[in-house]
Amino acid sequence: MSDGIVRVSAYQPPAWLRNCHVQTILPNSPLRRRASVILRDEVLELPDGDFLRLEWLDGDGPIVVMLHGLEGSSQSRYARGVMTALRRTGYRVVLMSFRGCGGTPNRLDRSYHAGDTGDLGYLIRHLRETHKEPVLGALGYSLGGNALLKYLGESGLDGGLSTAIAVSVPFDLQDACAAMSIGAARFYQRLLLGRLKASTKRKFNGRPAPFDLRPGLAASDFEGFDGQVTAPLHGFADASDYYRKSSCRPFLKRIRVPTLIVHAADDPFMTRAAIPAASELSECVTLELSEHGGHVGFLAGRSPLNLQCWLEERIVQHFADTMKASGVSAAPPSPPSARSRSWRRKARPVREPGPAAGLRRD
Repeated sequence: MSDGIVRVSAYQPPAWLRNCHVQTILPNSPLRRRASVILRDEVLELPDGDFLRLEWLDGDGPIVVMLHGLEGSSQSRYARGVMTALRRTGYRVVLMSFRGCGGTPNRLDRSYHAGDTGDLGYLIRHLRETHKEPVLGALGYSLGGNALLKYLGESGLDGGLSTAIAVSVPFDLQDACAAMSIGAARFYQRLLLGRLKASTKRKFNGRPAPFDLRPGLAASDFEGFDGQVTAPLHGFADASDYYRKSSCRPFLKRIRVPTLIVHAADDPFMTRAAIPAASELSECVTLELSEHGGHVGFLAGRSPLNLQCWLEERIVQHFADTMKASGVSAAPPSPPSARSRSWRRKARPVREPGPAAGLRRD
């Protein structure tokens, strides 16, 4: 099979946005307004007795499945922004919260991890069986992007997707773990690790844990937490085994659907050594690489008070190009009602599904 494409991205930030930490932090700061959207909750029951929380931004066009990053949710600013951009151009978006994310602990002891592809596959099959609108593609950020690319490599032409986009992917989890344990990147590790620990504590508050969680909750880095919590919860021998089996990098050559990867060489969550070469990509994969952009950044604008998201425009353009090539057109979005213009969805957890589990919660 021929190699994939690695090309220079069209993204060119202004001079004041060429610092990777500015690019990484600003999109998640109050300087970037969190888009106000109307989301509809759905609880999807899983074959193993657990459930997934789905959040829909409804429309009449093709469906785009979205996967968030580590401990992300529909409250994440990047999620709100791109969902709004896609809806504005005629798509229907469904955000899949990984197990235990989105405000409600899942039922089983297991949670989610970077290589967890089973739930995504189940969701796509469910959508294809129950919705008349076609499932166009999927969009994954960071950890969600890793899971998406691994899924595409595992499923080949049987994954149920026409295209995919992955943003700021930690291609090699061992590399990412090491990169976030040194220098300024330790700030992100402390922040994300704190959220992981808090989520774990909430889940096992009032219910017995399958093993002693104290060593993992006392860990000072990802490798310590993953070795003591993530790995044993999900059947891995240790952290190294988890990273080796869950990294998407070995699966990139097996992807069989048009896939765009958007990445910045200065991403502080990993080293440049983690960026795959064209020979590691299948001919269906295009990696657009920019020198700047940070982690899920790719901002533009004249000043912090005039932030614009180049990334959202690139994502919309890729989906539009894919649809044009396939002869499918997105439905024009219906104009928002007075209620939808003024109503802001409040963050709230989904209640644990009861006997009527699987019903949509509007």
